[in-house]
Amino acid sequence: MLFALYQGFRSELRVEHVLMIVVAAVLAYTGPRTKELLLGLYPLALVAVFYDAMRPIQKVGLTPERVHLCDLRNLELGLFGMNVGGQRMTPHDWFYLHHTPALDVFSSIPYATFLAACVACCIYLYIHDRQAMRRFSWGFLVLNVLAFLTYHLVPAGPPWYFHAHGCTVDLATRATEGPALERVDLMLEHRLGITFFHGMYARASSVFGALPSLHCAYPILILVEGWRSFGWKLRFVAMGFACWMIFSAVYLDHHWIIDALLGGFYAVITTVVLGSIGKLKSDVPAPAPVTTDIADMLEPAGGAPVSGGGE
Repeated sequence: MLFALYQGFRSELRVEHVLMIVVAAVLAYTGPRTKELLLGLYPLALVAVFYDAMRPIQKVGLTPERVHLCDLRNLELGLFGMNVGGQRMTPHDWFYLHHTPALDVFSSIPYATFLAACVACCIYLYIHDRQAMRRFSWGFLVLNVLAFLTYHLVPAGPPWYFHAHGCTVDLATRATEGPALERVDLMLEHRLGITFFHGMYARASSVFGALPSLHCAYPILILVEGWRSFGWKLRFVAMGFACWMIFSAVYLDHHWIIDALLGGFYAVITTVVLGSIGKLKSDVPAPAPVTTDIADMLEPAGGAPVSGGGE
């Protein structure tokens, strides 16, 4: 509520802020089970608050010299480059020249549904494994905090920015959805009269937050935290979604493969650390209950029992 008031004061109150308050109120006052679900979803909501709160300070201390762009591309070329027609190029370069409307739409789907997938995972774990739900939701928060810190410490440009501007870093460049998702928005506008990705990315505070890829980190967090609770079918779906997202991040020109790998590493490390902390807490023995025998209470300091009668 306080955050919504703050956003209203800044004239940045949006529909999703009001929706978050309504959903939180419904879950809090419907019953004890929904209240517990609210506590599980609470860290996910904190991420949204944290994301908006970071926007005014995202570019503090940012200079063109600090932004990693062509050095990341050179590293990508060295690790994952391929020779095509006598020319060394990254997979992004190849997809930049060979894209189709079908692949545009196919790759946009995980980008449009990744947050819904995280909420769905949290609800599923709430039903099947409450402890895993708590690890997942707090892991989601920790993962985002680590990523935001990395954005500040190691600002990095995405592949589409290189294809549009070369090695020139212009801090005045506004964050956009990139050419690939722009093509999807044009298709949506032509067929349905709406756009989706432009509004989402227009609210981003900086274009230089490619490293690590949270888009790739979220599905991996779902996979590793939900592995024990998922049956083999859901495990297959989770693995497929993670691979789909990584392919999409590369095809859409949004992330270097290095970004995707670091995002996955962050997700795994977050899971391991939080799991270890939870195990340490569970291994701490509970304090023994204090029991006092009535005879001990009646025993005087000298050790002889107190007689009930006279001499």
